[in-house]
Amino acid sequence: MKNSEQLYKALSERILILDGAMGTMLQRYKFEEEDYRGERFKDWEHPVKGNNDLLSLTQPQAIEEVHKKYLEAGADIIETNTFSGTTIAMADYYMEDLVYELNYESAKIARKACDEYTAKNPDKPRFVAGSIGPTNKTASLSPDVNDPGYRAITFDELRIAYKQQAEALLDGGSDILLVETIFDTLNAKAALFAIDEIQDERGIKIPIMVSGTITDASGRTLSGQTAEAFLISISHLNLLSVGFNCALGANQLTPYLETLAHNSQFYVSAYPNAGLPNAFGKYDETPEFMAEQIKEYVEKGLINIIGGCCGTTPDHIKAISDLVQNYQPRKLKEFV
Repeated sequence: MKNSEQLYKALSERILILDGAMGTMLQRYKFEEEDYRGERFKDWEHPVKGNNDLLSLTQPQAIEEVHKKYLEAGADIIETNTFSGTTIAMADYYMEDLVYELNYESAKIARKACDEYTAKNPDKPRFVAGSIGPTNKTASLSPDVNDPGYRAITFDELRIAYKQQAEALLDGGSDILLVETIFDTLNAKAALFAIDEIQDERGIKIPIMVSGTITDASGRTLSGQTAEAFLISISHLNLLSVGFNCALGANQLTPYLETLAHNSQFYVSAYPNAGLPNAFGKYDETPEFMAEQIKEYVEKGLINIIGGCCGTTPDHIKAISDLVQNYQPRKLKEFV
């Protein structure tokens, strides 16, 4: 892929900045049902408010605006607005047929914004990460407490859905595929299997970022894996990076990043929330406070890619970007 060389070169030289939360920024627009629908979907039979991925078609200027705010704040890598961009997740809105278009157009919007900023400063190339979220189904847990053997979805159904999403993200101009917020590693394995199929079919090497989520103080993913087990179960592929995002604030994430940093031959990424949510579901950590927490990561040499998840804004990303300028990226380990 054409930008891969630049990406690996940048990673060897400095800590790269990933963007912050898309949802947090979109809340500021206070979009209502009719804004989500736009002209094209004004007669859609089902409610669509809350379908943020749809905004790439109905409010593309808002999506581009958010991307540019993060680029302005110093982001090197911009995520596409496609966290729920599979037929599985879009079934909630009866919009499965739009999946290819949603992903393709989202990638194009991010590509345009990145190219604009790279042209302004060719020494700081910007990259598009196609965001592949976890879907709202799990392949290794039963949704029915009375029937532990039951599964709401099969591995093959997940593979097919992820493959469609990944192909559209690549066709729209993504440099990286980011399998993120993994709470069930079997879902992630289906996504990685699909991406590997695409690599074989297209004869290309795709930089793949994998980011799991530790759901609580137990230090495990929702499907029960420790950080080390998670790493082992995805390490069969030649990944660009492995890391954690969401669920926890920067401080709580440190021990799990240490596990990855000390045991992985891949680059390490982190994009925590702006602390833990308060009683109203809001995130209170200021940009300065969050940057101060992240200082521990860089002082210990734990990371190569850093950004923000829920509750983070361009101000958070700018504070983090300013902080990491003075630190070296984590050095890759050689494992025999």
